[in-house]
Amino acid sequence: MASSVARMVRVALVSFLAFTSIASALPASQAIRTVQTPDDDPFYKPAAGFESAAPGTILAQRSINAAIFGLIPNGVEAHQLLYRTTAIDGSAIATVTTVFKPKKAKLDRFISFATAYDSSATKCQPSFAYQLGAPQDSLIASVEFLIIQIYLALGYVVASPDYEGPEAAFGPGRLAGMGVLDNIRAVKSFKTLGLTDNPMVVGVGYSGGAIATGWAASLQPKYASELNIKGWVQGGTPSNLTGTLNLINDSVFSGFVPAAIAGITKPSAYGAELKPVIESIITPEGQKVLDVGGSECAVTALAAFFEKNIFDTKYQTLGDRFIYEPTIQKVMKLNTMGVNQDETPKAPTFVYHATKDEIIPYGDAKSMVKSWCSWDANVKFTTYASGGHATTEIVAIPDAINFVKNAFAGTTKKRCTQNTELGSILNPLALGVELEPILVKLIDGLIHLGDQDANLKKDPVGVWKKTL
Repeated sequence: MASSVARMVRVALVSFLAFTSIASALPASQAIRTVQTPDDDPFYKPAAGFESAAPGTILAQRSINAAIFGLIPNGVEAHQLLYRTTAIDGSAIATVTTVFKPKKAKLDRFISFATAYDSSATKCQPSFAYQLGAPQDSLIASVEFLIIQIYLALGYVVASPDYEGPEAAFGPGRLAGMGVLDNIRAVKSFKTLGLTDNPMVVGVGYSGGAIATGWAASLQPKYASELNIKGWVQGGTPSNLTGTLNLINDSVFSGFVPAAIAGITKPSAYGAELKPVIESIITPEGQKVLDVGGSECAVTALAAFFEKNIFDTKYQTLGDRFIYEPTIQKVMKLNTMGVNQDETPKAPTFVYHATKDEIIPYGDAKSMVKSWCSWDANVKFTTYASGGHATTEIVAIPDAINFVKNAFAGTTKKRCTQNTELGSILNPLALGVELEPILVKLIDGLIHLGDQDANLKKDPVGVWKKTL
């Protein structure tokens, strides 16, 4: 059996590489460009008076043709919902969620999947990237769509919201959390899916997606207590924006910093109080950086600010005192998880993190879990002792899937637990042979890995062979 499985993996990998090579070689004139960007698409614009609707109300709906990498139809029923959600100041805003329904769907439950699109540009919203013919500028959302295929293959309806809101505000966790919770409300009321009354829900997110999922878990008891939440899965969680900034600044990942600054200064976020501060200290060179961070997707933003130091007075006049400016410090603290006892998840929560994560500090996630557990949360905290940020998202897939299954079944442990995983190799057999082609594509798709992910980056097929 092992040899036949290995052959399946190799055939799937070769086929995928052949397809991507052909697709990348097509002249630009042959590309499918029939999809309007969110800024140009009237579907994204709510009708007048939408502000009076309750959070989570569906404002518009449509069916779409969804496709992997914008080119390969994924063969499942797909819909998009424009729904009402809430800005940081409590005002009404509208954003979109994309809902996928497999042919043999479990109609008493669904997954809310927050993808890590990590951008403050509206063209990078996942609802745009998921459509057939859409350009794949948002590489992370495109790759994580492969993870969504796993949940679909297991029979789950999956909803993936544009949780950053209509302005694509990357960074403000409270806005993202409300965006996730209102997406759940909208999907719950979407009769076309045929879901049962009060369906069970598990929220999932990694890295930037864990900002949204972690804050949804934190705010749900107060903001959306009526939802039938059975669990939360969050990995590589940026629980402390200050800690994350200090780790990635002046590194290969420093481009996330100006993207986040552009995000938290959007009007729907903290623009009213924060934008005047930024405008008073930003230099012309710094403004150029922020302009890129607010208009480009993650890969381009990373390249534009590669190994740059945001504390350099070339970009802003406060230098090292930047994060100590009172308004900036206030906003950073407001977006730190595990600070307020009344913002503790009530549903079972799976938190996982690599000790050598080169983007999100492990210590911050550990502190968050410690606070939550001291306030009687039900948290499973798994430490991955090898591998880096990207590897951990992949190797944790079986654990995440199993936690989701147990959460829906109500069989998760009733207290905080901790365990350490030493391996950095994904075991495809833990998910079943039928999912292996999807996972092979996922490994190949994660081409922008960190230093700690070298074992996966150098020889993805070899990694698979070791498990067979």
